[in-house]
Amino acid sequence: MLENWWAWASLAEALWVIGAAVWIVGERRSPNATLAWLFALALFPVLGIIFYYVFGPRKLTRKKQRRDDAQRKVAAMAPTVGPAAQDLPWVAQGISEMCERAVGGPSAIRRSADVEAYLGGRETYAAIAGAVASAQHHIHMEYYIWEADGIGTRIRDQLAARAADGIEVRVLLDAIGGNNADKKFWKPLLDAGGEVCWFNPIRLSILGRQIANFRTHRKIVVVDGRVGFTGGVNISDVQTTEFSGDAAWRDTHVRIEGPAVHGLQLVFCEGWYDARQSAPEGRNYFPSWDKEGAHAVQVVASGPDKLQKPIRKLFISAISSARERVFLTSPYFVPDEALLVALSTAVLRGADVRVLVPKKNDVPLVGAACRSYYPDLFAAGIRVFEYDASMLHAKTLVVDNLVAIVGTANADARSFKLHFEVVLATYEPQACERLAEVFLSDLHSATEASPATVANYGRVRRFGHNVCRLFSPLL
Repeated sequence: MLENWWAWASLAEALWVIGAAVWIVGERRSPNATLAWLFALALFPVLGIIFYYVFGPRKLTRKKQRRDDAQRKVAAMAPTVGPAAQDLPWVAQGISEMCERAVGGPSAIRRSADVEAYLGGRETYAAIAGAVASAQHHIHMEYYIWEADGIGTRIRDQLAARAADGIEVRVLLDAIGGNNADKKFWKPLLDAGGEVCWFNPIRLSILGRQIANFRTHRKIVVVDGRVGFTGGVNISDVQTTEFSGDAAWRDTHVRIEGPAVHGLQLVFCEGWYDARQSAPEGRNYFPSWDKEGAHAVQVVASGPDKLQKPIRKLFISAISSARERVFLTSPYFVPDEALLVALSTAVLRGADVRVLVPKKNDVPLVGAACRSYYPDLFAAGIRVFEYDASMLHAKTLVVDNLVAIVGTANADARSFKLHFEVVLATYEPQACERLAEVFLSDLHSATEASPATVANYGRVRRFGHNVCRLFSPLL
């Protein structure tokens, strides 16, 4: 009897693996991701299918058509984008033109009047509050996470007060990341005339929409089409010393003022149109400027709707151009083969390549997968540092004095391929030097990892890291 049970179980397992293989191969994902999913579904038949339903499907189908409609609509109402700056070094010019073509829409370099970086939530929220208070026409915000906590309530009340003054207020939230701030939370803003909508809401059904994939991971604020913010800071108490003290997350956010804000406005309006099937129109959303500023800034948006994966190509292209230094900060560093090759090749060209990651990650699975790459990084001559003062959440890249990048994208497959992201690329030596100084300053609160670090993990822990690495194409 027991033998018959084993036989039937083995047959069921074999049929399951064959069926899963046909299913997964039909998705036409990368070979690494395909093998990872087959491994997961074969090893964990029940949990694997649940995990796949949450994280697996990567086809946009009807949603891609809606994104295309949103891009056409917004591009038609936006002012004509002039030619990209022509006075950049030829390498920077090539990178910027590549981004332009990969985005497939308005992404030209704009001369921004001002670029200012903030190194934590407290000063970021203060700067946003100042911009909100000065609004004359509209306030647009798009966030992945908005918590119904102290800072979330305060900013909501600031927006409600401005909406009561007659200012147009629109808030776009991810349906997963922003689910803690429900309609009841937003009632004061809605009652004051503001608008709130959720991006890619979940509809539970067997063929329902994606749960973990296709999220808007962006953090965007645009005020009057003249002042813009983006970076890693979500709306949450954990990001500010005011509510979390020394445990507050270390993050980087930027404020820009000038024509480059139009790029952030376009990205917001595309998301809003996707969610509402309508977008704000008129000259007030894209004001003209009397003069260009000093900083060459390019807004680069990416998402699963863009086959060229612009942000991934920006990172790899920039790193592949390095001659002196590559300083990469990422809280969720799970590199694919192309990124690893770019980093290791930069070392061979003589560049100082350093990667800064959190010592204690708020997503342990990602932290473990990240550590599985340490031996490969060390062998290539890449230096790795673990930030241990608090959770590191900044997402930045500095390459030589060529380009400085700040935004919402992590160095992993999820940001490069599955989420809607946005970054600012600044092609100015002064901006590169400033961000490099910040990186080196962060190293004072970090410990350099080494082969001895990996050896001290012990065999069991190293094995666990390597198991997590098998799922890296899925993270």
